[in-house]
Amino acid sequence: MPQYSRPVLERLWNGWRSTYVQSVGVDLASGDDGRSVFTRILASGLPDGETNIVHRGPLCFAILNAFPYATGHVLVLPYREVAELEDLTTDETVELWATTTAAVRALKAAYRPEGLNVGINLGRPAGGSISEHLHVHVLPRWTGDVNFMTAIANTRTLPEALSDTAAKVRRAWPELGK
Repeated sequence: MPQYSRPVLERLWNGWRSTYVQSVGVDLASGDDGRSVFTRILASGLPDGETNIVHRGPLCFAILNAFPYATGHVLVLPYREVAELEDLTTDETVELWATTTAAVRALKAAYRPEGLNVGINLGRPAGGSISEHLHVHVLPRWTGDVNFMTAIANTRTLPEALSDTAAKVRRAWPELGK
């Protein structure tokens, strides 16, 4: 008679997932005062270590995505809450793209990905979940990094906590102008 082994229970930690699940039906993008979540984070006075801000420049900053598609998912955005790319000032535009380039360099140094996605979703129909505050997504990618968990269980598996990711990205962040 064949002997069958008992299946091993594997645990996947997705600590951010409970916040996401509990927020279904809640507008995470805007608070009661109509300000974006990013504007509220900036106004909170909390230290960057608690908010996962990984870089601050004069006009733009970079923060980890609280609900990342992959480890290292960085968002680059102006401090000023603006929805449309064409509404940025010239100085904001220049700094936004310099900061995006620095994010690419930091992620390449910290994670050595096979590729990266860089993009903007303008407007809710385009996929902009926080469409009132323009932000550029920068995320490292690896062959096979999207697996069955997303399709079957609507869950992403992330191998490290956001605070660890933030520390790695901060350490790898290049000085602008280099």
